[in-house]
Amino acid sequence: MKIETNSFFDKITEALNAELPFVAYRHPETNTVKGIFQKSTDLYRTKNYVESGFLFAPFDDVNSAVLFPLAESAMYTTILFDIDVKNTCEQLELEAINAERRHIDLVQKGIDFLKTAGVEKVVLSRKEIIDRSSFNVVEIFKKLLLNYTNAMVYVWFHPKVGLWMGASPETLLKVQDNLFKTMALAGTQSYQGSLDVVWQQKEIQEQQFVTDYIVEKLDKDVTVSDVKTIKAGSLLHLCTTISGKLSREFTLFKLINLLHPTPAVCGLPKDEAKRFILENEGYDREFYTGFFGELNIDNSSNLFVNLRCMQVLSKQLALYIGGGITSGSIPQKEWEETVAKSKVILKVLS
Repeated sequence: MKIETNSFFDKITEALNAELPFVAYRHPETNTVKGIFQKSTDLYRTKNYVESGFLFAPFDDVNSAVLFPLAESAMYTTILFDIDVKNTCEQLELEAINAERRHIDLVQKGIDFLKTAGVEKVVLSRKEIIDRSSFNVVEIFKKLLLNYTNAMVYVWFHPKVGLWMGASPETLLKVQDNLFKTMALAGTQSYQGSLDVVWQQKEIQEQQFVTDYIVEKLDKDVTVSDVKTIKAGSLLHLCTTISGKLSREFTLFKLINLLHPTPAVCGLPKDEAKRFILENEGYDREFYTGFFGELNIDNSSNLFVNLRCMQVLSKQLALYIGGGITSGSIPQKEWEETVAKSKVILKVLS
């Protein structure tokens, strides 16, 4: 059902006040915002991806994904024009003490692991805590919509799980009928007004690792595009598009299990990299670097990797930032990359 924009944002406020599950989101490069509002507080999950609804899956794929079933929800859409944005936060304080040293030590440990274990890449992350004195979910969502038109912007809430928001530049998977498209995204540098930039060998190698892994895992005829530079907010990344067909034997379930977690958020070989992450990062990623999006709605699925995101806690905000580590990584520069990525979310909190 299409409704007026202010009424759409009012529904978000009403759902939060009533503590009812909902998600509001906008696909990249569109001005249509959608919302799926579940009618009860029941917690639905899926592992086979045959249902229709909105999916929210964690990084650790041993845990099942949360689903807002379309059959148990109301769906609304609105077209964005001008949005009035109010001040959102009175004061923000970063937990900066020892954060840089901890991350640099973690990256060095990862580099040592790569050199001794024969692993090509591991993606390491950190959680940045922000104390907050006030926070307006709707206003922050509006800011995300205004600032990140080329990202999948969302706010997601379930009273039994939590509240998450973000603006992700990375597609996990798009499926229309039986045709699928995914991307290999890696490498990061700050946007300085042009897409015509020089990439270092470390970033080029990292992106090629991701592309080769996905093509090898799919083990079928696929089409691979040339590598191109794309813009995501204030950052640039290297991207390759990979497309192919589903079949009765090669199902959506099988495809998702092959792709997630991708080398762009985990590493490769996947099992060894994931084990290192779980044993050494020192915190639970939860839904950061998981995936989310529309599942089997209007004969299509549109799933995105949960990057550039934050979790809203009772008195704090938790920002999640990471980067790909190869044997050629420099720990200090990896720290600086996470600082640059954190600005994607910090920009809308001030």
